[in-house]
Amino acid sequence: MKIGDFDYRLPPEAVAQEPLAQRDASRLLVLDRRTGALRHAAMLDLPPLLAPGDLLVFNRSRVFPARLLGRREGGGAAELLLIAPRPDGSWEALARPSRRLRPGTRVHVAADFEILVEADLPDPARKTVRLETRAAEAWVAIERYGHTPLPPYIRRPDRPEDRERYQTIYARERGSVAAPTAGLHFTPALLAALADRGVERADIVLHVGPGTFRPVQVDDLAAHRIEAEPFSVPEEAAAAVRRARARGGRVVAVGTTTTRVLESQAADGGEVRPGSGATDLVIVPGHRFRAVDALLTNFHLPRSSLLLLVAAFAGRERVLAAYDEAVRAGYRFYSYGDAMLIL
Repeated sequence: MKIGDFDYRLPPEAVAQEPLAQRDASRLLVLDRRTGALRHAAMLDLPPLLAPGDLLVFNRSRVFPARLLGRREGGGAAELLLIAPRPDGSWEALARPSRRLRPGTRVHVAADFEILVEADLPDPARKTVRLETRAAEAWVAIERYGHTPLPPYIRRPDRPEDRERYQTIYARERGSVAAPTAGLHFTPALLAALADRGVERADIVLHVGPGTFRPVQVDDLAAHRIEAEPFSVPEEAAAAVRRARARGGRVVAVGTTTTRVLESQAADGGEVRPGSGATDLVIVPGHRFRAVDALLTNFHLPRSSLLLLVAAFAGRERVLAAYDEAVRAGYRFYSYGDAMLIL
């Protein structure tokens, strides 16, 4: 298969620019991956769609306000997207305009916060930078002055309310620059209803990097690579998967990030090993799923690694047919959009 086989028509107005007033008011397109049958539902219908004994696995990584806006020495706007801290206290960052942010350049963010560009990285858009602040620690300045790193297809500036809405209600460990968006639909009431149904829950962590928005750059899917992202599977999550398997329940991954972690840590029999590290697992059609039995996910960009993962799980033809139906039926797409359940 070639990447051109994973394109689809999407009207610009189908891309959600705002979250719904109520998280769990999203629509839900249900796909039976064995037959291709589709059913229109809502997120509030999720509990009866799952069975007692099923296990939902969530990514509890927390998005941080990684987008820093300032002015370069001598004038001119500058933007730095913090990606990850480095052992020496500096940060790796995506820089705009990268050609004007040479090593030694300072970016003024606030009276008590400046950023020093220290070095270029092999990717021309990436730099190592050092955060200089009078705050007790750099994280205080980041939280105070940083902006929510909304995806590029949301064509508006971020607003204060995005800090709460572009974040799952169960987010804990800070480290993502993009939300694990399948989890944005959950509310305390919906989680309680799932628990009442007898659906169990486990949490893992994968800190989402900026590569999630990058289109696949190669035509041959076998040559596709993605940047490694840090993850953690606690022992209690691995044990929850073992219990679900033992009782015949399904392991339902909430999102593609959760899917990648579970599949990265899965043994041939479906057991998920606890542990932490970084995963660069690429899931494309032909992948043999060992841990994940069902998937809850949002609708993804054409030609993206996320769409490839979903197609690997349910089949290219069935997924693209489901996307065509979602477009026809007026579903909302991408991060602030509606959801899809593949059983």
